[in-house]
Amino acid sequence: MGEKRIKVDSGAGQLGFIFFLCYIGAAVYFVNKADGALEVVFALIKAIAWPAYLVYYGLSGLGIS
Repeated sequence: MGEKRIKVDSGAGQLGFIFFLCYIGAAVYFVNKADGALEVVFALIKAIAWPAYLVYYGLSGLGIS
C-alpha cells in the first residue's frame, strides 16, 4: 500500500473569522441607524465598504497617498 500524505492548509481561517465578526459588528451599528428598508440595504453595503475608507483615510493621514 502506498503512503498517504495529508496537506494541511493553515490559511487565514482565524483572520477570516475576525473579519467576519467585524462585519457583523459594523452591520449591527449601521442597521441600528437606518430608518427604512432601503437604508438597511445601504447599511449592509456600508458594513462591507468601511474598511476601505479606513485604510484610505489612514494612509492619507500619514501622507502616503
